[in-house]
Amino acid sequence: MEHRDLEGKVAIVTGAATGIGAASALGLARRGAKVIVNYARSQADADKIAEQAKGFGSDARAVQGDVSRDEDCRKLAAAALDAWGRIDILVNNAGTTKFVNHSDLDGLTAEDFQNIYAVNVIGPFQMTRACVPALKKSGEGAIVNISSIAGVAGIGSSIAYTASKGALNTMTLSLARALAPEIRVNAVCPGYVATTWFTKRFGDDAAERIKENQGKANLLPITADGAEIAHTVLFFCGPESRNVTGEFLLTDSGLHLAVMAGARR
Repeated sequence: MEHRDLEGKVAIVTGAATGIGAASALGLARRGAKVIVNYARSQADADKIAEQAKGFGSDARAVQGDVSRDEDCRKLAAAALDAWGRIDILVNNAGTTKFVNHSDLDGLTAEDFQNIYAVNVIGPFQMTRACVPALKKSGEGAIVNISSIAGVAGIGSSIAYTASKGALNTMTLSLARALAPEIRVNAVCPGYVATTWFTKRFGDDAAERIKENQGKANLLPITADGAEIAHTVLFFCGPESRNVTGEFLLTDSGLHLAVMAGARR
């Protein structure tokens, strides 16, 4: 049986209807935490995750909210406080992108940057700000930002996305300083993750080819899914990382090393 070391804790996971967010929400529930399962549009998926979380003997609520809107971020914090009276963990997972080759500078507009930054950077900031008072009261507050190897290695779906994740990494450092000692702030930086995101964007066949190609590019023959990345997220949420703050953990099967080696050739 899963060790329920988060019994009595309350977590908010943004973008938790699918992928890394869903797996993180379920992992938190398995360990005893009550969870706000946030979604922007995918209500049916979020309701399903909330029901699965309850099946682990915890409590969960699916709550709609667009993290680019400050009022929605405050609504999510209020939902947790109204339901359970506390917030101990915030996982900033909600994200967006636009797929544009890095050499196609005309493929991105200022509006693209603004839309991506609104969700990937401003969203986590607003969620943090909304939750900080409760996280400080917790005494063991933990914030985990879901970033990307894109923000470290300058690769990814577009320059705008890469820049947003670089900004999120820097903000992780700033918030770790600003919120210590009551709140720890860390970031998880996945490489390619096999989620429905790629299937919905490119179709089943193309998504499978992307998965195969990414697996070949990694140093380790592992193509992660959301559940694989959630293990690292849970490490930063739980007591096993109580002396860690201001860190980025790359969980990319060694892809960053392969990218660096290729750049030197």
